[in-house]
Amino acid sequence: MPDLLLHNARALTMDADTPRTDTILVRDNRILSLGKDAHRRADPGARRIDVGGRTVLPGFVDPHNHLLSTAESLAALDVRYPTARSVADLTKLVADAAADTPPGQWIRGFGMDDAKYPEGRPTRRQLDDATTEHPVILYHVSGHQAVVNSTALALRNIGREVADPPGGAFLRDTDGGPTGMVLDSAMQLLLPLAVEIGCHGPNFHTDLPFEHLAGWLRDAGRHYLAAGLTTVADPQVSARELRVYRAARAGGWLPVRTVAMPLSHQLDALSQVGLAGPFGDDRLSLGAMKFYSDGTLIGGTAVFSEPYGEHGELAGSLYWPAEQLADLVERAARAGWRVAIHTQGDLAMENSLRAIEAGARAYGADFRPRIEHCGYPTPAQIRRFAGLGVIPVNQPNFLHDSGGDFLRRLGSRAHRLQPIREELDAGLAPALSSDSFVSSLRPLETITNAVTRRTREGGDIGAEQAMTLPEALRAHTLDAAYALGMEDRIGSLTPGKLADIVVLDADLEAQPPDRIRELGVRLTVLDGRVATE
Repeated sequence: MPDLLLHNARALTMDADTPRTDTILVRDNRILSLGKDAHRRADPGARRIDVGGRTVLPGFVDPHNHLLSTAESLAALDVRYPTARSVADLTKLVADAAADTPPGQWIRGFGMDDAKYPEGRPTRRQLDDATTEHPVILYHVSGHQAVVNSTALALRNIGREVADPPGGAFLRDTDGGPTGMVLDSAMQLLLPLAVEIGCHGPNFHTDLPFEHLAGWLRDAGRHYLAAGLTTVADPQVSARELRVYRAARAGGWLPVRTVAMPLSHQLDALSQVGLAGPFGDDRLSLGAMKFYSDGTLIGGTAVFSEPYGEHGELAGSLYWPAEQLADLVERAARAGWRVAIHTQGDLAMENSLRAIEAGARAYGADFRPRIEHCGYPTPAQIRRFAGLGVIPVNQPNFLHDSGGDFLRRLGSRAHRLQPIREELDAGLAPALSSDSFVSSLRPLETITNAVTRRTREGGDIGAEQAMTLPEALRAHTLDAAYALGMEDRIGSLTPGKLADIVVLDADLEAQPPDRIRELGVRLTVLDGRVATE
């Protein structure tokens, strides 16, 4: 592989020693040199690319991205807002899909956002109007809920007598029968599943043919690379996902560097064989273990000390009592696992902090505990983060996509959701991520939303918590790499590090903040090779 020389660049390296450079030399799969020295050391046969004054960055790192589930969603029915603005839109999309689908086959959709529907939550009866010849499941945008039609319930023998499992619920009509809306851990009763995870989280690990999953993963790769993503961490990996990722790694078609975060239902099995992360290589590895504290803020099941909702009707749900969560996390830490805990409301945050305190004592130095989403930590809790080395893993896309809903349901509290400025002021290193398939996988959209803190409707949501552009870029590169324990290999354009590089199609710093999302990616270099241009 010849040397690769990128020159005439406006490179923002994320390296404190050399924060900017105009030239980058890549040899094999490593960054060899920067600046004038790069020109001097380049081989005569080097491939030379004139970047034309465009911005060059380290490859984007997304520490919370459901890679395989995103691939699955890209191949399914798209019912996201604004494609579906109402229940009527939703049923029409299902009816249109049914017309092209053989009877008896599942119709599966992703991205339903019922908080924006004037009719409220959809029901099985409304989906029945679209089709009763097909079982239908439409996943909520949060991934924590779904709505199904009567045919799907009948296939799974779910009726009036079904009991709510721990950590989940079936919404019911006035007669006590299921409406078709299913919350959190109850989702595991809806479809044939590849794995049973109990009440360890929402179960979207459906039993699908390996060939389908593998094909969808291959197809998704171009979307990731075109967005400038070179490393992701899948934050809920079961045996289903790991089988596909391992096959992709062995076959040379895993599209990006992938860190697999095992879900906590596997703790005992992995402990029995003495396995803990980090484990693997630079292309596929095991990372932190994933736990759940409460439900979803978007779907109304986050747990706050003061219930939320337009009428205070949303009390939320916990996956575990505080003592059980602390015991799980402590056992994982003692077995050698770093941990990541899904946490939204402040009451759930207290439970997560107590669990992290127990885990830190068991693990020892360099624990790097992560709080996923980090929805509503109080100022006092943020001060405790600093003492524990907590890494908040934020998704500001939620503030754009659902900010209007948050303001309506939480009132003034919504302005402290994802309080990134307070986290930075406390000396923390928050990471930015997408939570794709829940929101857009494009890092430039995430960065825009972190810098602007504007809702889809154009209103402010916690503008005082906004990041600067340099802070947001670092949070989606070097600090995100730190969250994965990979900051020594990726996240900055530093000689000796792996050559993951993204070239934007313009000068990023010359753009108004609200226009950053509109920028494209000129080319992406992964492991020293031009992967897309």
